[in-house]
Amino acid sequence: MSKNKSLIFLLILIISIPLLFVPLLAQADEMFDTGKVDEYVTNYIENNGLPGAAIVVIKDGKVLYEKGFGHDSDGDPLTAKSIIGIASGTKPFTAFAVLQLVDAGNIKLDEPIINYLPELKLGDERWGQVTVRHLLSHTSGLPNPTIVAPANTLKEGVGRLHDWKLQSNPGEKYFYSNANYWTLAYLVEEISGMGLNDYLTENVFTPLGMNDSISVVNSGDITKKLEIPRGYVTLYGTAMPWTELEKMFSGSGSIFTTASDMGKWLAMHTNDGKNEKGEQLLSQELLKESYLPQSRNGKYGLGWSLSSLNIKPARISHSGSNSTFQSQQDIVPSSGYAVAVLLNSFTPTFEHAYEISSGVIQLTEGKKTEIKSSIPKMIDLSLGVITLIYLILGIRGIRRSKKWTKKRNQHVAWKFYLRLIPQLIPVLGIGWLLFILPILKNNSSTTLDAFGLWPAAIILLAIGFIIGLVLTSLRIYYRIRLIRNRRL
Repeated sequence: MSKNKSLIFLLILIISIPLLFVPLLAQADEMFDTGKVDEYVTNYIENNGLPGAAIVVIKDGKVLYEKGFGHDSDGDPLTAKSIIGIASGTKPFTAFAVLQLVDAGNIKLDEPIINYLPELKLGDERWGQVTVRHLLSHTSGLPNPTIVAPANTLKEGVGRLHDWKLQSNPGEKYFYSNANYWTLAYLVEEISGMGLNDYLTENVFTPLGMNDSISVVNSGDITKKLEIPRGYVTLYGTAMPWTELEKMFSGSGSIFTTASDMGKWLAMHTNDGKNEKGEQLLSQELLKESYLPQSRNGKYGLGWSLSSLNIKPARISHSGSNSTFQSQQDIVPSSGYAVAVLLNSFTPTFEHAYEISSGVIQLTEGKKTEIKSSIPKMIDLSLGVITLIYLILGIRGIRRSKKWTKKRNQHVAWKFYLRLIPQLIPVLGIGWLLFILPILKNNSSTTLDAFGLWPAAIILLAIGFIIGLVLTSLRIYYRIRLIRNRRL
C-alpha cells in the first residue's frame, strides 16, 4: 500500500471511529422531527376543540418521543404520565394474556371454550363449537348488544350470556363483540386463578415497567379506585367534562394507563416480544400469529385490527372509545415505528385518536400532514342550526296554539285528535329513546348517560320532545276549554 493510500485509510478510520459511539437511534431516525409532531398535535387539538392529548412514538423497541398536550378536567396540564382510559385498546392486552397461557400449555387456541368453562352456558347449541381462537378473532358469532344488565364481576358479566343466541355459525363471519373479550378475561381468571388485573400486573405491566396501568371491572371504579379527573365529551366544537357511562367492561375496555406506559407496551411489540431487559414475554411464533388475519375478510387477528389494503403504510392497530375517552395504538411493520394516542375526550362522530395517529405516522414517513376542517364541529353546528330553527318554529306554534285550536273548533273529536298525530309521533318516539330505552333489561345507564353519547343530537331530540309535548298539551287544553264554554 502506498504512503498516500495509507494516510487516506488512516484519515477515514479516524473520522469513522466517533460514528461508532453515536446512538443507533439517532442514526436511524433522521426523518423523525419532534418539533413537527409538537406543531401538528397542537394545531389539531386546537382546531377540533379537544381538551388534551398524550402521544408516544416508538421505533424498533425504543421510545423516541412522549408528550402531553392541553389539560385535564381539574385544570392541570395533561402529560405523558396522565392516566387515561384506552377503552377497547384493552383487547390486545387481554389477548396477550390468553396467548401467554397458550404459550405455557394451559390453553389451546382451537379447543372449544366449554372445555375450559363448562359452567358457561348459552341458549344456542352451536356454543359448543366456539373455540378460544373464535373469541379472540371476533368470529364466535356472539352478538354485541347495546343494552345489557349491569354486573359487578366478570362471573356475573358472562352469566348474562345464558339466554343469548349466536348470530352466525362459529368461524363463519367476523362480528365485533365485547362479549368475546368478557369471556376471554373470565377464561384468564379461571385458568390462572388470579383476577384479571392481578394477572396483567404480574405478567404484563410489571415486566414492562408499566407502573401506572390498571384494569378495573366497572367504569364506576374510575372515581372509586383511580380518582382520576373526569374525561370530556365534545359539543359544538368545544368540550365539557362528563361522567363515564356505567358498565362492566373488564377485558373489553377496562385498562387505564398513560402514554408513557403505552410506549413500553409497544416497544415490546416492536422488539419481538422482549422487554427492555431482553426477557421474552411471549414467543415470537404466537406474537406473529396474533398479527395475522384470522377471519375471511382479513379484518382481525388475535386481539388486533388489521388495516385494509388501501391504508398505506399497512398497520396493526386497535382503537378504543368509551363515553369520555378515546385511544389509538398503531404498529407499522414496514418501518418499525409504533404510535399510541390517548385522548381525555370522546367525540361521537369521529375517531380523533385514529386521525392524530395517522398524521404522526405520516411524519415518521417524512411526509407532510394537513389539518383538515373539523367534520365533527361542522356536524354539531349543523345540528345546532336545525335545533334553533326547530325551537323558533316550535315557540311560534305554541304561541299560536289557541288560535290553531279555535280554527278547528267545529271538527269532530276523532278528526281533531287525528291532527295531533304529527306532534305525538316525535313525543312518543323520543320519549321512548330518552326515558325507556336506557332502563330496559335493568340497564345501569340513565337519560343523562344517553345525553353524553351525542350531546348535540340529544339536545335536538329533547327540544323536539318538549315542543311536541307542550304543543299537544296546549291544543288539547284549549279544545277542552272551548267545549266547556260552548256548554255554558
